[in-house]
Amino acid sequence: MRGDGALERLGREGRIVVVGASLAGLRAAEALRDEGFAGSLTVIGDEPHEPYDRPPLSKQVLLGRASAGRTALPRLRAVDATWRLGVAASGLDMAAGLVRLADGDEVPYDRLLIATGVRARPWPQEAEAELDGVFVLRTSDDSAALARRLDAGPERVLVIGAGFTGSEIASACRERGLPVTVAERAAAPLAGALGGVVGAVAADMQRERGVDLRCGVMVTALEGDASGRVRAARLSDGSTVETDVVVVSLGATRNTEWLAGSGLGAGPRGIACDAGCRAFDIRGIVTDDIYAAGDVARCPHPLFGYQFLALEHWGNAVAQARIAAHNMLSESAERVPHMEVPSFWSAQFGVNIKSVGVPSMGTEILITQGSLESRRFVGVYGYQGRVIGAVSFDHGRWLPFYQELIETTAPFPPPFATVDRRPGGQRPVDADFPDPSVPTHGPTVTLSGYSPADRRTTFTPAH
Repeated sequence: MRGDGALERLGREGRIVVVGASLAGLRAAEALRDEGFAGSLTVIGDEPHEPYDRPPLSKQVLLGRASAGRTALPRLRAVDATWRLGVAASGLDMAAGLVRLADGDEVPYDRLLIATGVRARPWPQEAEAELDGVFVLRTSDDSAALARRLDAGPERVLVIGAGFTGSEIASACRERGLPVTVAERAAAPLAGALGGVVGAVAADMQRERGVDLRCGVMVTALEGDASGRVRAARLSDGSTVETDVVVVSLGATRNTEWLAGSGLGAGPRGIACDAGCRAFDIRGIVTDDIYAAGDVARCPHPLFGYQFLALEHWGNAVAQARIAAHNMLSESAERVPHMEVPSFWSAQFGVNIKSVGVPSMGTEILITQGSLESRRFVGVYGYQGRVIGAVSFDHGRWLPFYQELIETTAPFPPPFATVDRRPGGQRPVDADFPDPSVPTHGPTVTLSGYSPADRRTTFTPAH
């Protein structure tokens, strides 16, 4: 067994606490037992449900092919843990080694893993957000409530935000035969994650499937009737959309508020960690007993210029959980970095979309297989002369090849002729990502590092 010294010091009386009872928390708990930890293990979760899978919530559940209550994650092994479900963590005392809970209880730890993830960003106007018929989609309960409303056959569904989740919701609505309008502030769906070149293809897909797609606009207000039910939305172009169901898909907020004042390096962008998932304190000094994994963690990635990446990816949560669990039990020499290449997939409007790397870092894109017109293609993203990401529409068999190019920092454009390159070759074009200073809806990768060349950046200590 690796890391025997650290594991021996924790001993059978050692205490590990995992805050966050979703994918990363469960897989970390399993990995801790796999690595030989035999001490006390406590898993804390703010939802009453046992760990469940989130991708089906915007796909199978909304299509009526699965119930939200039947999306539990498979258990890979017994973890022999104390489960504290339905109670949120409310504070952290690093000096005393205590996690405070919302019910007033305190849970001591020798090692702590934070995997609190993200929550859906709500509609910003509280009174409008509370109208009957206004939904977000993140939790099992969210999905169950929205599925029930879709079962009732609404007159029209309005989806605010055309990122991956918003687009999947719109796809499910159309597959159900429901009229749906999508409002997106960027020039195209998925533009924040994949750029405008690919976003234009996504826009055509939506419109051909009957979506009333409105791009370059924002919803400025939601209006309800006398009974408190949503009836209409006003848009920034002066138009009005009559609707009785609104799904707000404006991205996510990282669950770090409970760490305020703790001394941990946590904020709206997540918890800053080293490449081994050890959390930093507010002074920038790495801790040795607190780790983070999953959507809430942001770690430097050697393959992507040591940018701090916060990744809302299923595979990243699993890989990071295992790395964190291993390192919690290991001596320094036995610790390993989180080097997983990000990957992501989405199914919408009959198309399987997959990506590897970090497309949103790219400045250029080259279509290397297939064609945009056929909607069956691979697009490769370049940044500063190297391959940084790739996306496929119904052409996923090529992605392992491009993942290897990313891992080996291959030059961009790739120096080979692909089997179906057009006569005379193709040239890279601007990937057409939106101005990063203007938020778009639902990117799955957040670049939260700083360029040393950017002299506008200043450091202000927290107060």
